[in-house]
Amino acid sequence: MIAIPARLPEYSDCKPVLKWAGGKGQLLDQIEQKLPLKLKMGGIKRYIEPFVGGGAVFFDIYNNYQIQEAFLFDVNPELVILYNVIKRDVESLILELNKIQTEYRLTEDTKAYYYTRRDEYNALDKNIDANTYRTSFVRRAALTIFLNRTCFNGLFRVNSKNQFNVPMGKYTNPRILDEDNLRNVSDALQIATVIQCDFARAADFVTPDTFIYYDPPYRPIRETSSFNSYAVGDFDDDEQIRLKTIFDKCHHAGALQMLSNSDPTNYANDPFFDDLYQDYNINRILAKRMINAKADGRGEIHELLITNYD
Repeated sequence: MIAIPARLPEYSDCKPVLKWAGGKGQLLDQIEQKLPLKLKMGGIKRYIEPFVGGGAVFFDIYNNYQIQEAFLFDVNPELVILYNVIKRDVESLILELNKIQTEYRLTEDTKAYYYTRRDEYNALDKNIDANTYRTSFVRRAALTIFLNRTCFNGLFRVNSKNQFNVPMGKYTNPRILDEDNLRNVSDALQIATVIQCDFARAADFVTPDTFIYYDPPYRPIRETSSFNSYAVGDFDDDEQIRLKTIFDKCHHAGALQMLSNSDPTNYANDPFFDDLYQDYNINRILAKRMINAKADGRGEIHELLITNYD
């Protein structure tokens, strides 16, 4: 039996700060089974995630394996702002969240409080340079967490005007502040560079000891099931094909890679990904669809895990 090196003792358990549509928390065990042996043996030092989202896979890999640096990308500026605030000034964020949580719990009209904070959030500059850090980002990051913890189903959704438009959820006593996890996440992010950018930038950071995990907006498997509006802009088939060219480029550069996506063959004879990634390993795993307005849309379906290694 091959002995797998234990994680470094100074590492702390951390978990995603946000609830996230399409988050990989429920699939971590299946993803774990498909991770490359080189990562498990300590031979991977650099981790890249071009669509970081809620970051469940990054945090799991940080908790369990001996990566030394990470590059986390997303086009959503609010995510980049949030993670950089946690990385650079977690104590100020904790103070701000404590203030919001106290106000929320003391108010007699939580619904009015929610929509006031949502209006405040939507009034923020949407063309901000998320890669240039500002102290004002602390309040912005706190609002991101507050809205995520109190909105319907923990969705992050924006409309064509880049306005957060999710209604309030029905929660009795939502946990807005988790101090211990925020500090653990801050520790994890010390090895990370978090950038708002296009996924293609991943190719600029590849080394022979790199593992890349891609979790792009999923290709809709039904006309009515599209959910990719976590940032303005569409991720259509042309984008899926462009992503595959980056997958190819990083493969030739020596990176080990895993990519998640929907399985169009769940409901139709549609071998889109089977054809697109025919030169790679295509694995089908079962996943529960958790965010769906209709109860009959929450059963188990297949998703894809595509790798360039056995």
